[in-house]
Amino acid sequence: MNKSYEVEYCNLELRFNRRHIQDLIKDLIQDGYSLYWSENETLFIISVRTGRKLVKLRFNRTKNGYKMVGDYTIRDAKLAEWMEKLIEDTRGHAIVKRFKDRQILIESILFGEVIRLVEISGYQQKVLYQKGPFMTEQEISKMYFSKEGDLRLQLLRLELDDELERLYEAMQAGDAEKAEKSKEKLAALSKDLMMLEW
Repeated sequence: MNKSYEVEYCNLELRFNRRHIQDLIKDLIQDGYSLYWSENETLFIISVRTGRKLVKLRFNRTKNGYKMVGDYTIRDAKLAEWMEKLIEDTRGHAIVKRFKDRQILIESILFGEVIRLVEISGYQQKVLYQKGPFMTEQEISKMYFSKEGDLRLQLLRLELDDELERLYEAMQAGDAEKAEKSKEKLAALSKDLMMLEW
């Protein structure tokens, strides 16, 4: 394993019921992790030992179960793999940053699916993957009522910033075709943003 291996999970939001948490504890023990847990009226915490480090997984109690929230830095490859399977299985949201050597890969995950992949190397930033098409009105309405639109809103703002940068570069280079494509994409992004902010 690479010594510089590190994964950071930001703006994590995963939903569980109590049985699911009990299964998680059982799975972690079966995978050979040493752990303990504690609980009060508002919080359930699972503390997982990885070498000399202790990772505390926090589950906030909600009306319908539990919600795993927060930011986590994991330097254990097996636990990181386990965390990613968890995000996918619960159709959760997260921004995952993978640090390797002098490079950072950033995955934006919405409903358990990667919607954007960015590579940062030094001062250069490159979008490797961008999911399309944009959201339908029904999807936006569903997200608004389930109060899960905050992450999508942040991601849309990032997409807008990137597209504005591409438009500026195209205009500077005198590339009318690229500039026109950027303007069309900006119009669609603005529409999505207005619908989410409304």
